[in-house]
Amino acid sequence: MNMRWTKHLSLVLTVVLGVMTLGIAPSYAAGGITLFTPYTSISVTPGESINYNIQLINNSSEMQETALSVQGLPEGWEYQLTSGGWSLQRMAVLPDEPQNVSLQVDVPLEIDKGTYRFQLVAEGKASLPLVVNVTEQGTFKTELTTEQPNMQGHADSSFSFQATLRNRTAEKQLYSLTAGAPQGWDVQFKVDAKSVTSVHVEPNTTKDIDIEVSPPEGVKKGSYKIPVKAATSSTSASAEFEVVITGSYDVELSTPTGLLSTDVTAGDERNVTLQVTNTGSADLRDIELSADTPVNWEVTFEPKKITKLEAGKSTEVTAKIKADGQAIAGDYVVSMTARAPEASSEAQFRVAVKTSLLWGWLGVLIILAVIGGVYYLFRTYGRR
Repeated sequence: MNMRWTKHLSLVLTVVLGVMTLGIAPSYAAGGITLFTPYTSISVTPGESINYNIQLINNSSEMQETALSVQGLPEGWEYQLTSGGWSLQRMAVLPDEPQNVSLQVDVPLEIDKGTYRFQLVAEGKASLPLVVNVTEQGTFKTELTTEQPNMQGHADSSFSFQATLRNRTAEKQLYSLTAGAPQGWDVQFKVDAKSVTSVHVEPNTTKDIDIEVSPPEGVKKGSYKIPVKAATSSTSASAEFEVVITGSYDVELSTPTGLLSTDVTAGDERNVTLQVTNTGSADLRDIELSADTPVNWEVTFEPKKITKLEAGKSTEVTAKIKADGQAIAGDYVVSMTARAPEASSEAQFRVAVKTSLLWGWLGVLIILAVIGGVYYLFRTYGRR
């Protein structure tokens, strides 16, 4: 009986001593190392490099040494551990003197969108779980993208597009830039404000490209496609731009008969009928009439402004030309202009100035007076 109680008592004491031992031992007694970084979950795009700053903290009272490695890294991913500018495999840490470690993880270009997990391990002492969220599907190719693929304007406009060329390959690429514009169209590529026909792009980086498009003279109203391609011997990408021509703008100033000449007596007025024609394919608005005249001449228009003139239509305007009262006989040029915000036309009129009949009769009277005077002198003094 005593033997049985002795055995039971021995067993109880053993359990109590074990529990007490566990209670007083520190949680880091087995390892003594803590790995710490504030950024344990990061979102990136394919091809990016992640740089972690990690602290190794010695929680014990003695120097600790450990081997460091990354475990569970997905296939195709690469990493590098460094400290103090050196590649790192093992590290020693003194108590209360944390050491900094840099961990660079390279996410591959060709990767599926999703969440990836791995860990930095201090062998036999600690581990640091890390999470990387890849936010988009990775590709091993070239991309040419734009946020504004279409524009519209009139036939005399120029169009400026912006595109981004992204090299998702693992090598530096030299891309040739070409455009398949319709015949007569002019397409220019610019990088950093310089005209180019090719561009270098480093791996997993981008280049912004300005694309300037000018339509040919006389282009018709409609929609036009401008395919653009960036290509090397091994990879290429293309994008399509659209230009919508709303119409051409042109105006012609003449007369109903096409005659650009008239005559006027000095100091008098002459009305000339003008014909303004919209020869473009889009409506014109706010067409103003003006004139450039000789000194002291005046030209007024009725009406002075044409509010709207539809494509292919004509309208008549009366120009009242008033010559200078002191103008001598001869030919003069009066320039008249019809000007809309988008187009203008100028016509030069030859105006022949005739002297007033009053001056003509005065000239006749002066001549008769001279003849009469000569006759009187001849009669009076001729016989002597």
